[in-house]
Amino acid sequence: MTEPLVLQPKLDLPAAAPLAEALRGRLDGDVVLDGSQVTQIGALCLQVLLSAATSLRSKGHAMSLTNLSDKVVEQLAQMGFSPETLAEGRG
Repeated sequence: MTEPLVLQPKLDLPAAAPLAEALRGRLDGDVVLDGSQVTQIGALCLQVLLSAATSLRSKGHAMSLTNLSDKVVEQLAQMGFSPETLAEGRG
């Protein structure tokens, strides 16, 4: 089993490219994202995560998000997502 990818605390504009690069190297199997340190998630990082989830599903793999705070879950909800719908690649 692959180690979880620990997400950065601020998933904002500067975090988008490094997040995409980190995910690119993991698209050949199931991906577990550890959100225990995340305090903020922006729309661009949400798009990166959504793209990764969609790519994984098309290859028969899954993405899961763990340890998200209530604050981050609320931020996702404000953008029309839940951790589950994001992980499934749908809004």
